[in-house]
Amino acid sequence: MSRSIAYLTTRVNFVQVSDEIPITKQRNPDKVDPPDVFEANKKELVDDLMVKAKQIEYLIQSLPIPEPEEVQAARLSTLEEEMQQANQDYAAAVARAKALHAQISDTLRGILSDDEFAAEAPG
Repeated sequence: MSRSIAYLTTRVNFVQVSDEIPITKQRNPDKVDPPDVFEANKKELVDDLMVKAKQIEYLIQSLPIPEPEEVQAARLSTLEEEMQQANQDYAAAVARAKALHAQISDTLRGILSDDEFAAEAPG
């Protein structure tokens, strides 16, 4: 849209709108659109603006109805409780993983340090 407006403002010649204000600048005639092309471009810009306005109106109408503050507060409270429970579950899972890792490490150290298995190890 901004390009369309910039195009329209650069492709039109200056027109005197008041007898009291003279035209002090003229554009190169090669860079000015003929009046019929300029009008068609203006109509296209207006059509584009109308389509965009209808799209925005449709999007606004499609927005959900805002919840009352009490409902939002209750929903957020429930979400916070669920998040705290999920964090506790995560912390428990991490602690269990660390404990299992420690058990496996101890078992492997025990196996590797046992003389019976060390003698049978290759190398």
